[in-house]
Amino acid sequence: MTEPVRHRFATDITDLELADYQRAVRLVLRHPLITATWPDERALPRVRRFATTLRRDLSEAFGYRLELHGSTARLVRAKDRLDPTHPARSRTGRPFDRRRYAYLALCLAVLGRAGVQITLSELADSVAADAGRISGLGLDPDQGADRRAFVDAVGWLEERGALRLTDGSTSAWATDPGAGEALYDVARDVVVALFRPVRVLQHVDSAEALLDRSLASSGNAERRRSAQVARRTVVESPVVYLSDVDSAVANHLRGAALAADLTRLTGLRLERRAEGVLLVDTVGLSVERFPGTGSVAQVAVLLAVELAERALDPDGRRVRRLTAPDESARQRVLVDQVDAGLPAATFVRLDDEMPAPATAEPDGSAQVPGEIRLPLVTESFLRDAVAEILRRYGSAFGAQWHADPQRLGSEAVALLERFGAVIRVPGGVLVRPLVGRYRSTVAAVRQRAATETLF
Repeated sequence: MTEPVRHRFATDITDLELADYQRAVRLVLRHPLITATWPDERALPRVRRFATTLRRDLSEAFGYRLELHGSTARLVRAKDRLDPTHPARSRTGRPFDRRRYAYLALCLAVLGRAGVQITLSELADSVAADAGRISGLGLDPDQGADRRAFVDAVGWLEERGALRLTDGSTSAWATDPGAGEALYDVARDVVVALFRPVRVLQHVDSAEALLDRSLASSGNAERRRSAQVARRTVVESPVVYLSDVDSAVANHLRGAALAADLTRLTGLRLERRAEGVLLVDTVGLSVERFPGTGSVAQVAVLLAVELAERALDPDGRRVRRLTAPDESARQRVLVDQVDAGLPAATFVRLDDEMPAPATAEPDGSAQVPGEIRLPLVTESFLRDAVAEILRRYGSAFGAQWHADPQRLGSEAVALLERFGAVIRVPGGVLVRPLVGRYRSTVAAVRQRAATETLF
């Protein structure tokens, strides 16, 4: 007889409940903050139903802490690296810049000491007073750029239920602060749940201090921590390359236990290749999906096909290979960029004052044994490929993209980079192994009643 499979997670969940439990796990991983209205009214009851098991499994599997207070559920995550691919976004999809993040933090500070209600003008006045004490920041509601950034921060809080509009109109105030007004109820449990730093920020002198640097006291503890790092790296990254992690974590990524654990927890299948692993997201674990819908995502897939064919050099042309940037060096650049905004002598840098990333120019020097060298595809090839895609599938793309192919190509490459398919370097991109999954992909224009789209 075959022995029954022994699971380490969801041990008290029946087979009939397992799919619902996995849905709750994916929900919490995708939305670390869940309220009565965010991301929807059904989310919080789903989490509360499995609260005890979720707390235990998320802690053991990932080193995360799930907190439930009032009408909120908050997943306090341990982070091993900085990730620039998931910024906060406004309601219109605009990524937050430093100014918007600063206003968001100041809004939380004001709401933390506010009463149960506050008007938008009162919130703006309080934030402006605090921002005025930070050189280089400030908030002038009469300035359109400041006002738009402030409204984006308020909208982010409103979406998540920290602020609930009871009277007036935010857009009316945004149009004319002197004439428009809005009144909000303040959800204090949401405000408290939103700000959950892992360390007292007054003691932090670098963003690196917010990353997980827990020390293991024994060999078993070190193995347990490495397994947690491996699991959370897989669920937080579109693809994990073995060359980007240390040897202990790579060993767990190669093992069968990791795949079984993550499938049991999330219901998703782990795909393993010689270069790394990825969790095949068929149900929307990630906020952004690839392949996906929309012109940029469709061009990105078609561009990946072209990159795969170019990198494999089917016509015998010599493709130059360059050393892949070291992941630790790339992390150092990100840490330095974030640290550039830390208060120093009362000065805070804003986006337009930030130094350019210190990216080293790759060269064609002799390969060092054990280093990773990736095919280089030039900017000119990318431009020509996007132009050919627009020519071949022209009816699938709107006139705005035909008028601005450079922007379309740039956004498609940025999407590929976010999903670990390429690395941008001066002069082009380095093609990573993930691109190979899309070689020989065939696309066609599918006719619809009103519109035409790819696939």
